[in-house]
Amino acid sequence: MTDPIRPQPGIMDIALYEGGAAHVAGISDAIKLSSNENPFGPSDKAKEAFQRAVHKLHRYPNTDHLALRQAIGEAHGLDPARIICGVGSDEIIHFLCQAYAGPRDEVVFTEHGFLMYRISAMAAGATPVSVRERERTTDVDALLAACTRRTKLVFIANPNNPTGTMIGPAEVERLAAGLPKQAILVLDGAYAEYVEGFDGGAELIARRSNVFMTRTFSKIYGLGGLRIGWGYGPKSIIDVLNRIRGPFNLSSAQLDTAEAAVRDQDHVDRCRAENTRLRAWLAEALAERGVPSDTSTANFILARFADEAEAAACDAYLQTQGLIVRRVAGYGLPHCLRITIGDEASCRRVAHAIGQFKGQK
Repeated sequence: MTDPIRPQPGIMDIALYEGGAAHVAGISDAIKLSSNENPFGPSDKAKEAFQRAVHKLHRYPNTDHLALRQAIGEAHGLDPARIICGVGSDEIIHFLCQAYAGPRDEVVFTEHGFLMYRISAMAAGATPVSVRERERTTDVDALLAACTRRTKLVFIANPNNPTGTMIGPAEVERLAAGLPKQAILVLDGAYAEYVEGFDGGAELIARRSNVFMTRTFSKIYGLGGLRIGWGYGPKSIIDVLNRIRGPFNLSSAQLDTAEAAVRDQDHVDRCRAENTRLRAWLAEALAERGVPSDTSTANFILARFADEAEAAACDAYLQTQGLIVRRVAGYGLPHCLRITIGDEASCRRVAHAIGQFKGQK
């Protein structure tokens, strides 16, 4: 008998998102380098704010997120009225698809882009359109060629995940200028803070009405466990998104901790500097062991192997050494492993283990 209770068409076609593994059977102290987490964690000021939040857990949080939006605005030189906060940048991406895309609409993104673009598009009933990249880098010409009168949203992560590559401001502006008039360019800036002096596209947004930016506290701020993100764009888009945002989508603990975190830019600077140093060291160390990677601008590198079999074998070997990295076949890169930049000891262990693996072949 057919079940009369059914989800909307297309929902069951969505592949479940799988996060980076966190455990290895039989190993109690494995090092997790699979989810691009900040190995140094949140700042002390953020931790203190989280601890203080316990005293008001019985109170509802405010609904306008004003204090956090003001803090973000001060840190980045942005108008707080053009900022929206959400449960990670994932929720902002979902809002955009829910508000602007639906049946017979198309959502465009690059072939190796963040998996949530496809998931959120399909959840809204829209058609996901994957566009080829050029040498694992966003191809503006290919994106523009893929746009049609049905295109409503175009997502690019800049820097991109899982490749770590990025395109410059001139190319981003060329993309924005070339989009169909009904389309919004969404710049996913989850890793923007890892690029010295990079505004994530804020200056472009100030000049255009068709560009929006998402950001997160999960990466350089070390707050992945709290799930806090934000978006910045034209006031007209912010107004639309706030109409579908739940009034209490962020807790007081999230709001207070994120505010303390964004006000501690010294911690961000230290984390960026260490990431830059260790990323360069690890990329060079792996290259010396016969494992190349593209120049990364994020907090991970995409290590390339001869084929899928070698990548899988290396991943299995790393697990025996208590090292958890990310296989990225789901991103169309079966011959690659994404390796988060950990602390110095972790980076050295990864390089040594991969050297051992290559030497055994």
